[in-house]
Amino acid sequence: MSRRTSPWQENPARCRSDRDAFDAGRREGRRTGRLPGHLGPPPSGFALLPWLLMGMGAFSNLFQGKTPNPWVGGIGLFVFNSLYIHVVFRAFSQQARESLSTRGALIALGVVTCLLGGLYGGSWLLFFPLLGLAAGAIVRGRWLGRTGVGLSALAGVVAGLRDGWGAVNVAYGTFLSTMVTAAILSLSDAVRELRAAREELARRAVEEERLRFSRDLHDLLGHTLSVIVVKSEAARRLARRDLDAALVQVSDIESVGRQALTEIREAVTGYREGSLAADLDRARSALLAAGVEPVVRQSGPPLSARVEVLLGWVVREAVTNVVRHSGAARCEISVSGAADRVRVRVSDDGPGPGGAASGTGGTGLKGLAERVAAAGGVLEAGVGVRGGFVVTAELPVLEATVV
Repeated sequence: MSRRTSPWQENPARCRSDRDAFDAGRREGRRTGRLPGHLGPPPSGFALLPWLLMGMGAFSNLFQGKTPNPWVGGIGLFVFNSLYIHVVFRAFSQQARESLSTRGALIALGVVTCLLGGLYGGSWLLFFPLLGLAAGAIVRGRWLGRTGVGLSALAGVVAGLRDGWGAVNVAYGTFLSTMVTAAILSLSDAVRELRAAREELARRAVEEERLRFSRDLHDLLGHTLSVIVVKSEAARRLARRDLDAALVQVSDIESVGRQALTEIREAVTGYREGSLAADLDRARSALLAAGVEPVVRQSGPPLSARVEVLLGWVVREAVTNVVRHSGAARCEISVSGAADRVRVRVSDDGPGPGGAASGTGGTGLKGLAERVAAAGGVLEAGVGVRGGFVVTAELPVLEATVV
């Protein structure tokens, strides 16, 4: 026979944490008048032990000498209580509940109940509802109805041989204890599983929102700070020989900074609406300030705002890598759309890779690849056939969503 286990034995830290949280919620509820939001510690076999008091009548008969062969009755009572405690404590662990040893103990409990009820009758017949309670704690699913009816019939037959029409109450009590116990414990398990599922969904939602926010900040600040650095260097170079041109660069820095503040606020709220044309203009300005010749081509039908936001992310990240890492003299950006799909390609002629030698590059390109994949598209990045670095993204026009 396998060793008896309970939820406290299987995971004492979790049970202790649940109990502490429940006690804290109860104290808070008494203070504020609100119900605690925590379900409390999981049920255990202790919840079913008080029902053993139903056997106090039989126990009293033993001491009052009303039971023939009291030693047989005493041993039977001890065996019944031991088997009952063993069964109900194994009822709250699915693995222990479904083990053959537990089912064998339940069958043995039924045999002892029939022997005691058939031998003594009277208050000893109250062990049948206790047997039904133990059976309801163990048997779940499609066998529950058959078990409840079978135990009720068995209790009715045994009680009928001893007490006549009083067997109806015994049979009804056995059926009721079996079904009600199973219903309550199944409902408790379902509520806890739903609560656990809700907490897991909430945790995943928080993680996804945190990931979205980190991606947005990386893409926004990485591109914006690169543009600001490049334009600041250009302004410093021009300040001595062409003050007006330097002031133009400073004005651009101010404009980029203001736009960055707006986009960060939109990223925080999660409602950023972008314009691909604006992103292409900023990319052209950043490339010019870095001394890279921009070539921008755009063709195809108008795109939805969500698709433009995602394409804008691709252009931003690719141009940022060109400005930072490529050492290129020329950068081509092409956007070509069809009825169902749109494709953006950013390539440069620099000697250094624009973020990585192959694959999807560093953190920015990896996050961008995840965005595109979530929208049903594909992003590829690597060294081009003629050198330089190429970033290509293709995604569906109608299904694309920003994540």
